[in-house]
Amino acid sequence: MVTAAGAQFTPGLFRCLRENGERDIRIIGVDCDEDATIKQMVDVVYKVPKVSDAGYIDSLLAICHQEHVDVLLPSMSAELPLLIGSQDKFQVDGTQVSVGSADAVITCLSKLRLYEFMHAHDIPTPKYHAIRSLKEFDEALEYIGYPNHAVCIKATQLSGSRGVRIIDPEKSRFDILFGEKPNSLYTTYDELRAILSEKESDMPEMMAMECLTGGEFSVDILADHGKVLYMCGRRSETIVASIPQSATLFEDTRAYEIVTRLTKALGLDGNADFDFRYNSEGVPVLMECNPRIAATMEVFKAGGMNLPYLRIKQLVNDPLPDIKARLGTKMKRRYVEMFC
Repeated sequence: MVTAAGAQFTPGLFRCLRENGERDIRIIGVDCDEDATIKQMVDVVYKVPKVSDAGYIDSLLAICHQEHVDVLLPSMSAELPLLIGSQDKFQVDGTQVSVGSADAVITCLSKLRLYEFMHAHDIPTPKYHAIRSLKEFDEALEYIGYPNHAVCIKATQLSGSRGVRIIDPEKSRFDILFGEKPNSLYTTYDELRAILSEKESDMPEMMAMECLTGGEFSVDILADHGKVLYMCGRRSETIVASIPQSATLFEDTRAYEIVTRLTKALGLDGNADFDFRYNSEGVPVLMECNPRIAATMEVFKAGGMNLPYLRIKQLVNDPLPDIKARLGTKMKRRYVEMFC
């Protein structure tokens, strides 16, 4: 069973499951929206409540019981804590939930907590500072080096570039209006401070960090309770709304070392995606870790490392093959229309 079955990236995930080369897999899709096009990709689809609704987990349990689901693959970060607390209930019907330990998941879901964890375990982090008030906002910018240096501001528990802005002292409002596309992350100190002051009492936890100017890439893994079983990097050449539109499989041993150390320290289990950027000196710097399947997982399947299916094999105790991804495999994402 796959949650958020109507998400933009699920066609690639379903191909990973269908085209595994070993067995036929019956796919149960669940989604909070009624969308007839989902039926074209899965064997059966169910409408479920939103993750934020009280009945979400109970609805998944009922479907797993009715459909005899062997493995539940969650797609959303927001549902992971709920699933961790309900694993025993799913296991009553023989359903294995693809989720790691509570400590590891909760740490990864907060960018600030992750950096604090890394700092405590002597794993390199960029310069950062917590923000929970306008006073700390000003203190954080000064600590990072504003106005002499650009600063990246992030909401610590959101994803998909939500709550992310870059304050660059070299950019004016005029430059942002006429030189950047409407989805630009750039803003000014005055503008962002004014936005936060509107609802300071409701301001979510944020953090400031040094602005990394190099290229972005990710390292995806499959882990077994702290041990990396499979690992490969993908360089993102073009990104729109935080989703890579083109990518190439490649290797960076410096990033691999960080991923291996952090995976062991956290005791990560299952699929995870580590997002990196290079700093001005070309050194890879970890930005965040997503303890779930990544949206761009199909490029690894194309390179011979089918990470979602390997996770299923792991959960059903199948022998795992010795696999190395074909570096240089390229992906180009294009739109495909679906009709009903």
